[in-house]
Amino acid sequence: MRIKHLLVVFFFISLTFSAQEKYPQHDFRKPLDIPLVLAGTFGELRSNHFHSGIDIKTLGKEGLPVYVAGDGYVSRIKIKLFGYGKALYVTHSNGFTTVYAHLKKFAPKIEAYVKKQQYKKESYTIQLFPKKGELQLKKGEIIAYSGNTGGSSAPHLHFEIRNTKSEKPINPLLFGIPVKDSIKPNISNAYLYSLDDQSEVNQSQIPVKLELTKLKNGDLKAKPIEAFGSIGVGVKSFDRLNGASNKNGLYNLEVYLNNQKIYNHCLETFSFSESKYINLLIDYPRYANKHERVQRCFVVPNNKLSIYGDLVNSGEMYIQDGMQYTIKVVASDVKGNKTTLTVPVKGKSQPVLIKNTIKKTDHFFKREVFNKISKDNVTVAFPKYSFYDDIYFDFKYENGIVHLHDNSVPLNKNFTLSFDVSAYPLKEQEKLFIARISKRGKLSYAYTRRKENKLYTLSKSLGDYTLASDTEKPMIKPMNFKNGQWLTSKKHLNVYIKDDLTGIKSYRATIDGKWILMEYEPKTGLLSYDFSDKKFTTAKHVLKIVVKDQVKNTNVYIATFYRKK
Repeated sequence: MRIKHLLVVFFFISLTFSAQEKYPQHDFRKPLDIPLVLAGTFGELRSNHFHSGIDIKTLGKEGLPVYVAGDGYVSRIKIKLFGYGKALYVTHSNGFTTVYAHLKKFAPKIEAYVKKQQYKKESYTIQLFPKKGELQLKKGEIIAYSGNTGGSSAPHLHFEIRNTKSEKPINPLLFGIPVKDSIKPNISNAYLYSLDDQSEVNQSQIPVKLELTKLKNGDLKAKPIEAFGSIGVGVKSFDRLNGASNKNGLYNLEVYLNNQKIYNHCLETFSFSESKYINLLIDYPRYANKHERVQRCFVVPNNKLSIYGDLVNSGEMYIQDGMQYTIKVVASDVKGNKTTLTVPVKGKSQPVLIKNTIKKTDHFFKREVFNKISKDNVTVAFPKYSFYDDIYFDFKYENGIVHLHDNSVPLNKNFTLSFDVSAYPLKEQEKLFIARISKRGKLSYAYTRRKENKLYTLSKSLGDYTLASDTEKPMIKPMNFKNGQWLTSKKHLNVYIKDDLTGIKSYRATIDGKWILMEYEPKTGLLSYDFSDKKFTTAKHVLKIVVKDQVKNTNVYIATFYRKK
């Protein structure tokens, strides 16, 4: 038994070293000068996508120096309100590109380059592609300072390594980036699935949660199960690394049936275009209804992920009556730490007591054809292959609410939902928008477009929608100054803006009629202007800020201030 255990460990270590041999181990240095502690790992399961890098903790604060990992040049600079926020892309001669995201600010020479273009384009959000000779960098040079911009929920540095030619992200921990990890992954829940109408698990055709017992060595064993026919296994699993309590993603997941490997997926690399198929890797209905991400260790039809290997019958297991089976699930991290779950299964054909029934509706959609429903002033249209499977679709339009099935069904493509608003007075039409209704009844703005007398939105989220109206102007509030105040000693001018319903669409700020760069952080609602951007030759100045929401409600703030320089 000990020999078998050692062979499995040796195999996994060999597999890790094999992956590392593809990538240089000494070309890149770590991007921060502190011990690296991770808040997120490569390939981690996120909403509708895999995490494409590692999230490095920054001691709970912003402003740590960020160092370029190797010699190269800045090939792309992107500033967005959401997503990566402020991000730098550096191309290296070894065929890889490193990415640094959620930055607070750039190093002086890069900051000056960016601001020049922002003032030229009169836009805070911007995307630039410097030429090879413009922003050259040496390994270890400071290129930025860590922050919390964009979609970040706490200060950290998002760091990626991509193949420059294919643009595929690759697990940075395969490049010798030093991160301590001596902790085994965790398997918290496991399920067995009946995969057709001829199979069952404990006389059930709906997923059966396994009763797990933790062993002394940290592995797990499930209470014996009786099953028959085609079944599959799924696990809720995560990894922890030294120095943090974050529940991070796995590197490798394997399944063995009677010691034969039948399933494996490995998060070494993937393409951004395939990332959406994460919704077929996980048990999506369970995630939508219970917010629990269970990784299905079998490949369902139309799943185009490239992360799989060593598949036998797509990971499905056929259990015969009267036979004994042992299922083993092995969860591993990059360092070779692993946890094994053992599931004893007895093959036994029994009557099904809990059936997986399909609710039939008036609308049956074939996935390979265009599908459309119209009622009164509402139309919803689904392009070919919007769905991953054929589906009985639940549609209702009552009391102004459009019910589109439910959000437990993932979509491959956007559908179009449109409302004919020609019956509304013109003044009312201008303030109408399409809103999504949460389970608690809260309205959220769905990006709404207009074409003649129709409002429409594109979405991948099924659920309830309605027309709503927004007549309120956005709020504008000065934070660190008052009208008529001397501001000579101030380094920044801060203003708070907010819109409760449809949200801020645009803002424009000027001093004495000339555009100024005000950085916007949507998480805090803060607009901030750096006084060092401009030399003042007179004392009296007029600040003007114009803010619009998504339906063009507009508020204007004008204030006078005084500054000597």
